Amino acid sequence: MLQSSFKKPVRQPWRIRLFEVIFEADTPAGRWFDVALILTILLSVAVVFLDSVRSIRAVYGRILTVAEWIFTILFTVEYILRNICVEKRIHYITSFYGIVDLLGVIPTYLSLVFPGTRFLSVIRILRVQRIFRILNLSPYLSELRAILQALKASRRKIMVFLVLVLIIAVVVGSLMYVIEGESNGFNSIPHSLYWAIVTMTTVGYGDISPQTPLGQLLAAVLMIMGYSIIVVPTGIVSVEMIRNPGSGTQACPRCSAEGHDDDAVFCKYCGGKL
Repeated sequence: MLQSSFKKPVRQPWRIRLFEVIFEADTPAGRWFDVALILTILLSVAVVFLDSVRSIRAVYGRILTVAEWIFTILFTVEYILRNICVEKRIHYITSFYGIVDLLGVIPTYLSLVFPGTRFLSVIRILRVQRIFRILNLSPYLSELRAILQALKASRRKIMVFLVLVLIIAVVVGSLMYVIEGESNGFNSIPHSLYWAIVTMTTVGYGDISPQTPLGQLLAAVLMIMGYSIIVVPTGIVSVEMIRNPGSGTQACPRCSAEGHDDDAVFCKYCGGKL
């Protein structure tokens, strides 16, 4: 009796069916759900675009506002259903797609207090990545996931690299402030730091530039360093992509995580059976 009280609860059939429809595209119902979801996302983004045009907003502002709230309510219901049908909700909530799904509805609610935030709803466009599953373009989705995994695996190296770049920008910007001074447009160290970053990234707006020979020499050195610096993150990520090739697209019914190997039986994130 004591052992039976600690039995793992069996998932209800309706939750299993709901998971297959919402998270996977292997069934006709799941496929049609993803198609309808993508069309709804595109329509909602179009509404946000139109609402940002002053002449259109002046005539159809009320209609666009109502449409945006309808889309937000639909996405809110969908987000709740996604949390209902997964066993480990925290894994879905903290996942990339879970965060994007949540950020897709928050801006509209925030617009009740901060009106301008409603335009941030365009982040929903990130959810259109599901089109890869619908069109059976799983190899493309696998390659996308491989890139994301490589970026995640190399985040520490990239962070160290960015800190080094920032240190160089601070040093060179400070030197340029001392060399050029306010008379040549370098009004402060932060302003000189802005110049150093723009120069090092080879953007070169040209709003401020060194006028003295020593300042121009320092700028030339920074430009050459900039070309060398640009290729470093590419090399870091490329190495990680070679180490971690793409994987399958099956979703875990417990935590909704994807990216498992094609022959995987259990989820590599939560241990649930696939």
